[in-house]
Amino acid sequence: MPFVNIRILEGHSQQRKDEIARRVVDAVSEVAELPREAIWVVFENVAPTDWYVAGKAVADVRK
Repeated sequence: MPFVNIRILEGHSQQRKDEIARRVVDAVSEVAELPREAIWVVFENVAPTDWYVAGKAVADVRK
């Protein structure tokens, strides 16, 4: 059973995460030829102070 772990900056709405999960499940189901029920998706919300891009915290880049 495929397990998809998505790390995302905290603050995204539940509606947005629902849509992302739906699309990921659709894609994996189609390509792997598996039933949708066999695919798990988990979101890990990461604080902008803990997410770095080019050595800078996203929280600082957003300022």
